[in-house]
Amino acid sequence: MLASAQSLDLMRRAYGYYAARIAMLAVALVGVWVAFAWVGDSWTQMAVAAALGFVLTQIIFYSHDAAHRQIFASRKANEMTALVMGTLIGGVSLAWWHNKHNKHHAAPNQIGKDSDIDASVVHFYPAEKPPRSRVLAFLHERQGWWFFPLLTVEMLNLHVQGVQAVITRKGLKRRWIEAAMLIVRLGGYPAVLFTFLSPGRAAAFLGVQLAVTGMYLGVSFAASHIGMAILPHDSRIDFFRRQVLTSRNVSGGRIASFAMGGLNYQIEHHLFPSMPRPHLHKMRPVVQGFCASHDVDYHQVTIVKAWQLVARHLNKVGLSAGTFQCPVVATLR
Repeated sequence: MLASAQSLDLMRRAYGYYAARIAMLAVALVGVWVAFAWVGDSWTQMAVAAALGFVLTQIIFYSHDAAHRQIFASRKANEMTALVMGTLIGGVSLAWWHNKHNKHHAAPNQIGKDSDIDASVVHFYPAEKPPRSRVLAFLHERQGWWFFPLLTVEMLNLHVQGVQAVITRKGLKRRWIEAAMLIVRLGGYPAVLFTFLSPGRAAAFLGVQLAVTGMYLGVSFAASHIGMAILPHDSRIDFFRRQVLTSRNVSGGRIASFAMGGLNYQIEHHLFPSMPRPHLHKMRPVVQGFCASHDVDYHQVTIVKAWQLVARHLNKVGLSAGTFQCPVVATLR
């Protein structure tokens, strides 16, 4: 398939596409802060906070593209773009995220190798022992339903984990640059809010923005892998099947691509991580044809269906108490 991508010229950089969209995002970000200044100390600021949450999420999507070297041919240019958009504006440590995300791409949905499915508040595969507390057992059995509300604090979680990594992780690349950016972003932004708004409105503004950003990022990323095949730690599945069978596409064309930052073409993205976002839809029929000829399931659903599958899978895991087994696992060893 790589030959097909190269013959179709789909690995070429899309400078015009990214220049136009990043410029529009810059205008939108400035517009949000102009609105902030115009509205003043009013509860109407909650609408501004929601708009800021949406714009910041879109900026983080483009920092994801840059981190995957989709925007520029130069590695350094991509890294600097990802740093500015993801760390300085988004408030997420690039070095921490990059290390975590590389592991995910290398072994998506594989137990013990993909930290995205490590057990935390939510369990993506059955725990060895069910919760002892009745309250925890009740919540665990219904984790698919409260998973989505929980995403409102996901952005706060990303901020905290990034800061912890910058402070404590040994050998972290660009530690002091990231530390300076995070201080400006995570210190300066709340300072502006509490300077120009009353304490209650400033706290509410920050809470709304964090909730919108966390929910938006969370529902976009969750649709891509949760509910797809979970691979055992010792799985020796080949690269192609590993990426396709653990990923889910979302239908909806350009609208879905805009809304989800290109994550709707998750299968193509996992097969070709450095392919620029605007070329992924052109690669889709090639991948679909290859899957059909090799008898590999290609999974694509609507976004609503994807969320339903996410909730259903998490509830099934919660109810399983260690007995659940992904139906695809036996074929992937």
